[in-house]
Amino acid sequence: MIYHFSLIYPADRPPVSVSDLLRQLLIPRKWRHYLRIEQQVLINGQYRSFNQLVKGNEKIDLYLDQVESLQGDYPASGKMPKVVYEDENVLVIDKPKGQKTHPNQGENGTALNDCASYLGYSPYIVHRLDMLTGGLLLVAKNPAVVPILNRQLTSKTLKRDYLATVDLTDLGQKLPDSGTINLPIGQDPNDQRKRMVRPDGLRAVTHYQVLEGGTASAKLLVSLETGRTHQIRIHLASMGCPIVGDPLYNPCYAEGQELQLAGWRLSFIKPYSFDQVTVRLDKK
Repeated sequence: MIYHFSLIYPADRPPVSVSDLLRQLLIPRKWRHYLRIEQQVLINGQYRSFNQLVKGNEKIDLYLDQVESLQGDYPASGKMPKVVYEDENVLVIDKPKGQKTHPNQGENGTALNDCASYLGYSPYIVHRLDMLTGGLLLVAKNPAVVPILNRQLTSKTLKRDYLATVDLTDLGQKLPDSGTINLPIGQDPNDQRKRMVRPDGLRAVTHYQVLEGGTASAKLLVSLETGRTHQIRIHLASMGCPIVGDPLYNPCYAEGQELQLAGWRLSFIKPYSFDQVTVRLDKK
């Protein structure tokens, strides 16, 4: 299959070589190689060698025929997701709390199964939300945009912001208005369901800002710099302010409570473009 992407190089950007343009678009090295040897980079309808310049308002066409994906299919669930944003390459949905992002035991009721129902074909995973966490989930419509979005995650141009309500009972005081938690996270050896802060864990960085403060609870805007499993839940609990309704990390959890954590805002660059997209949910 051939994937065709077309864009106009922005007039407000400086001239750049074809090679550097493809790097700026975060196109993988292997694909850049094929674009060069197959001469599938057209500027204003003509192939242009990789050391030549592209200038503002010139039209760029890319044809990719070496795209591979090892991802399996996600069968349609028969249910429709709540779509918040859509373009030709991506879908952003509002995933309900209590729903898995993707199947891992043959289930057919996950968010990606719902996306398959909506699209009529299997979507491609970009990032995950914990089952108990609701909110914005970004899904790729084709495999040609997956590595671009993965590179945005790595380079921090794909940003994820969450809203969380935390319990300050154990902390016994108000939280500072903002802060950064930089603590490594690894597996909890005593509980396979859980992770924990441990010196030999993976780097994990979380930023927070207090939106509504108090001495009993607070509402936070939380931003991820890394994306470890349960990262926000673990980091906030490690500060003595676990998320309300967290059955794993809040010792005051009461049966039936809902986890007060939701993906609220996503910012990313549309693949194969220079256009910034920001998607938000109404605050809850």
